[in-house]
Amino acid sequence: MRTRAKGLAALLLGSMLAVTAAAPGASAAPVRGLEIGVPAYVYPNDPMLLAAQSAQPAPSIVILNPGNGDVPFDASWQARADALRGRTTAAGGKTRVLGYVHTENATRDVDAVLASVRNYLVTGDGRLHVDGIFFDTTSRDCGPGNANRDYYLNLRRQVQSLVHAIDPDAEELVVDNPGTAVADCFLEPGKRTADTFVTYENTYAAYTGGGWLGGNVFNLTAGYYSGASFDPDGTSFWHLVHAVPDTAALHTALDTAFARGAGYAYATDDVLPNPWDASPGWGFGAETSYAATIG
Repeated sequence: MRTRAKGLAALLLGSMLAVTAAAPGASAAPVRGLEIGVPAYVYPNDPMLLAAQSAQPAPSIVILNPGNGDVPFDASWQARADALRGRTTAAGGKTRVLGYVHTENATRDVDAVLASVRNYLVTGDGRLHVDGIFFDTTSRDCGPGNANRDYYLNLRRQVQSLVHAIDPDAEELVVDNPGTAVADCFLEPGKRTADTFVTYENTYAAYTGGGWLGGNVFNLTAGYYSGASFDPDGTSFWHLVHAVPDTAALHTALDTAFARGAGYAYATDDVLPNPWDASPGWGFGAETSYAATIG
C-alpha cells in the first residue's frame, strides 16, 4: 500500500510566498461542525476497516485503497464499501466511501488514471459501490497556462460523467490531495477541480510547531490565505495529521483543524512509513464523538 505523507521540503515555491490570514474580500464560511475522514490503506477485511465500520458515530468519509487503485475492486472490496456506506455519521448522514487513485503530480497518463477510476465506478452489477474518487499526489501549482489545473478539471468531469451515467441521482464526491496549500486557480468558479482539497498531510509536530503555512490556498499576489471565500458550506478543506502522541493531542489537532478552516480532519497516532494502516489508539468512536462537539 502506498502512503502519501508530504514533507515540507517539497514546498520550495511555498517558502517564497508571503503568509496572509485571509483573502482580499474573503467572507467567512457558515459555522459548521468538524467531521472525520479516514484514509484506510489496508485490505478489505483488515481490523482497521472493521473498527471504522463499527464506530459510533461513523466516520463521514472512508478512503479505500486496493493496491493504489490498480488491484481489481472485486466482490470483497465492494462488500466492505457497501457495509461502510450503511453506517450513520454524527451529522445524521451516511458514510461516504472514496476510491484511491494516484496521479503523480499531473504526470501520470490520463488514460491510466481513468482506468483506475473505472475500476471503482464500473462494476459487473452496474451499481455504485463508492461515492467518488480520492485523487492522491495531486499538483498544488497551476502549471503553465493552467495545464495542471486543467488536468484535474478533466478528471473531475470524467468522474461526474461516469457516476451520473450509472445513477443520475447520485451526488459524487471528488477529493484532490496536494497535501499542502493549493493554488486558488484550482478553486476558480467554473474551473474547480474537486469538492474538497486535502491542504495538510504531515505530522502533529509540524502541524503545531511551525509546519502550517498559514492558509489552505495561495496565490502569488495574496500569498497564503484561509480560502473561506471558496468554502460556502464548510466542506472544502481536509487536514490529515499523523504521529499524534496521545488523546490530549488528538483534541488539540482537531480543534486546530477546525480553527484553520477544515471541514474534515483525521488525527492518528500511527506513523510513517504508512500512517494510514492502523486504527488510532483511542479508537474511531472517540475521535468522531469529539469532532461532533466542535463548531
